Amino acid sequence: MEGVIGLVNKIQRACTLLGDYGDDRTLPTLWDALPTIVVLGGQSSGKSSVLESIVGRDFLPRGSGIVTRRPLVLQLYKIEPGQQDYAQFLHTGNKKFLDFAMVRSEIQQETDRVTGKTKQISPLPINLSIYSPNVVNLTLVDLPGLTKVAVEGQPESIVQEIEDMVRSYVEKPNCILLAITPANQDVATSDAIKIAREVDPAGERTIGVLTKLDLMDKGTNALDVLGGRSYRLQHPWVGLVNRSQADINKNLDMVVARRKEREFFATSPEYGHLANRMGSEYLAKLLSKHLESVIKARVPAILSLINTSIDELEAEMSYLGRPVAIDASAQLYAILELCRAFDRIFKEHLEGGRPGGDRIYGVFDYQLPAALRKLPLDHHLAMQNVRKVVSEADGYQPHLIAPEQGYRRLIDGALNYFRGPAEASVDAVHFILKELVKKSIGETQELRRYPTLQAEIASAAIEALERFRSDSKKTVLRMVEMESSYLTVDFFRKLPQDADKGGSPISSSADRYTEGHLRRIGSNISSYVGMVSDTLRNTIPKAVVYCQVREAKRCLLDHFYTQLGKKEGHRLSQLLDEDPVLMERRQKCSRRLELYKSARDEIDSTLWGK
Repeated sequence: MEGVIGLVNKIQRACTLLGDYGDDRTLPTLWDALPTIVVLGGQSSGKSSVLESIVGRDFLPRGSGIVTRRPLVLQLYKIEPGQQDYAQFLHTGNKKFLDFAMVRSEIQQETDRVTGKTKQISPLPINLSIYSPNVVNLTLVDLPGLTKVAVEGQPESIVQEIEDMVRSYVEKPNCILLAITPANQDVATSDAIKIAREVDPAGERTIGVLTKLDLMDKGTNALDVLGGRSYRLQHPWVGLVNRSQADINKNLDMVVARRKEREFFATSPEYGHLANRMGSEYLAKLLSKHLESVIKARVPAILSLINTSIDELEAEMSYLGRPVAIDASAQLYAILELCRAFDRIFKEHLEGGRPGGDRIYGVFDYQLPAALRKLPLDHHLAMQNVRKVVSEADGYQPHLIAPEQGYRRLIDGALNYFRGPAEASVDAVHFILKELVKKSIGETQELRRYPTLQAEIASAAIEALERFRSDSKKTVLRMVEMESSYLTVDFFRKLPQDADKGGSPISSSADRYTEGHLRRIGSNISSYVGMVSDTLRNTIPKAVVYCQVREAKRCLLDHFYTQLGKKEGHRLSQLLDEDPVLMERRQKCSRRLELYKSARDEIDSTLWGK
């Protein structure tokens, strides 16, 4: 029994150390899944006396009005007989308190540290562990006493604040309610029973404790309450006799107080027949036994939560990645792996595994043809411009057979218009590649941890794309210039000869500038330019893909890799300068994962290893 409850105490303490409780969380907490006994009652109901009776030590602050102003998470650990009692606080580390008067003082000082020396309250718990041969393994949470009115120095909201704090604990389905009610008060008006009735109407989670039985008026008794006739619970009521204020003032030893309590029940005419299930010693054993049964009943649900949480935490750890290496060679390897991860995603965008690469095909299939169709060739080959160019090319001596210089000038002028669409195609693909670089960096989960490395990779990739764009632009413009520098002679040889009906191919100089002749020249040039347009429509995409897309797939970060090999260790560390928020998140996730795995192993070992 003590092994199971001691295990829960151990897990709860670990939860507290890791902050694995409270409202600000993304996963269900292990603390909430573990059964916990919460002590609730009105002010001056005897809560402190009950706790001290269970522990067997004076250690709680006392006084009038509200004394407990912060939740006290009290964990009891049974140690071997003969060993000295001691206490430890979570906020004081491994410091051991052997003097329990100092424990009381520390509770008061720690309360004042958060709430000040006023009557204010705080939901921030104080965590206290007590080790003694005279206790049973338990975890108890002592809460501020419920009250109906605010006293001097307290805001009017204090009544609701205390109730809200109490409800935040007792409304949890794994909470066991230890409802403290003084015997000299009508149980129907009990603050503790009022709350218990609302959150546990069936009375399945509530254990009723009736204090101050020795202070009832003569001729009265609490048998109806203890027998469950006044207010029925699933568990029997337990009656206690607290130390009187005179006993407390005299520092009456708890061993003596327990003996006097046993004598009271044993010799009482009203309660003698109930003596074997009355008193603080019986209450401690009852709580321990009940807690054991609840824990064992909840083990499957607890293990299910633990396993689910482990899976989620491991997935998050995988998402967050491994901690940054310290060794320079390991850092270099890590950076290269991150770069390869980015490069792999970038290639997937280009090759169709991810969206984006299809936009490049859109440049070739729609944007380039549309730009070629919009070229002002009709204006360039209009009758007036053809006459002007041909006559200027002839100079003072008209052409004899065909205006070759005029043809060449008109073709050069027309092909010069192709430079714009060619350059526009290069720029459009360059823009798409830049967008894909940014998108790929954002989609590389491993890189999200390293904003500095993200910026460096982006800068190096954009710099490489600029070089590819420059080479691509030179190539496509050279292709346009090649079409201008050497015309396809066979095209013109296959054109029908402009011969007169008399068989002479030579026309008079006046005929050479007729509208029909000039129109024929414009038509021939338009056909030739159309042929060249079809050629460039096919070759420009080839050049762009070869110079930009292919190179981006092949060696986007090659220059960055070269520079990376020259960096010293501290420069590599700067590249792996991780986001502090992610570092903290990983550390917290790692600690919680360790806690959950340890809890699973401990539960398996304790419950099934015997």
